[in-house]
Formats: sequence, structure tokens, C-alpha cells
Amino acid sequence: MTICPKIQLDNMEILKKFSIEPNDSHLFELAFIHETYSHENKVEGHYERLEFLGDAVLDLIISEYLYNTYHDLTEGQLTRIRSNYVCKQALYAYSKKLGLEKYIKLGSGLELSRREIDSVIANVFESFVGALYLDQGLEVAKEFLYKTVIPHIENEEVFFYDYKSQLKELCDQKYLDVTYELIEEEGEPHNKTFTMAAMINDKICGIGSGGSKKEAEQNAAKTALNNF
Repeated sequence: MTICPKIQLDNMEILKKFSIEPNDSHLFELAFIHETYSHENKVEGHYERLEFLGDAVLDLIISEYLYNTYHDLTEGQLTRIRSNYVCKQALYAYSKKLGLEKYIKLGSGLELSRREIDSVIANVFESFVGALYLDQGLEVAKEFLYKTVIPHIENEEVFFYDYKSQLKELCDQKYLDVTYELIEEEGEPHNKTFTMAAMINDKICGIGSGGSKKEAEQNAAKTALNNF
């Protein structure tokens, strides 16, 4: 499934909207190239390395904002708030609001599930942030995130509830150990379903499934909290 037509950098509304004059336009093109498009068209590189970098930049800037804004919160509370604004659901929302999906390049023969497409759309927000950081520096990346992400924090929007952190806090209070174990993994490589167990002191207290191990762990933690 193709998400968008061939990218035209001069027409990228996102660059114009934020008055970004690229020093290296290739970085912004690379930020939207999926691995399948790269292989199919013999293009060197794709967005995954930029996504890795953008993830770190996003974490740093959001962490700094939360640290300077919420003076009375503990480390665990700050972590839980941050997770809500850097999760896949949040990244997808930021990306869609900016219209980044219009610029994604996929291999022409690629068939993706709805979940996989949503994941790609979320990923390119981070890869764009990574490209912006490399091309313009930390301050410009920070300015961009203060315009696109921070308003969601100020409005206290909820994208994701971190059941794992809540369960860990509860277990820490009672001096209990919580771990997660994979029970089952099924499905095609590109569309797997994982089933995880939340273990408290080596006893199963909750089971959950999801399209990734992290999602399955969250669902297992939610069940464990209900059973606690």
C-alpha cells in the first residue's frame, strides 16, 4: 500500500510552515524513505537511523520541559507523564496533524496492515525530528517541539496510560518484584501477536496480548492491576 506520492521537497508545507531553510535537503528526504522503498529503488539509506536519533532528541526536550514545569513530581511520576507524550499513539497524532504521511515513500509492492501503516506514520515524526536536529541544531528542534508537542502536554491530553509504571510503583511500595514473560508469539513476521504474562514474585497475576511485546506487557500490567 502506498501512503503518498513521490516527495517534492520544495512543496513540503512543513518546512515552509516553520520557516525552515534546509542546509542538507537530503536529510529531510531521507526522513520519509521506508526501507522497502530504499531497497526497491536502490536508494542509499532510509529513515530508521534518523528515527533513532529523533527519539533521543524528543526524550531530552520533553524531559527537560517536564523537569522545569512540574517541580513537585517524583522521577516515577515524571516518567509516566513523559511516556504519554512519546508513545506511538502520540507520535501518530503529531504526525497526522502535520500531514507528514503525505511525504512517506514505501515500496510499490508492499502490503501493510493498518497497524503497520500507523506505526510508519508515527516513526516519521521522530525521523523528521532527527533530520531537523542534524540540519538545524538542538535549539531549532526544541522550538519545533515546543510548537508541536508541548501544547498537548499543556492541554493534558491523554494518548496512553502507563499501566506498567503504575504496577511497578505499587509493587515497590509492597516490596514485591514484577517481571514480564513471553507466553506466546504467533502470526506472520510482519503481523505478529504477542502474549505476555505479568509476574509478581514469580506468580502470574495478569496476561495480555498485543501487536508488540511492549503493548502486550501494558495489557498484562492492566490486568494485573485489576487483579491486585
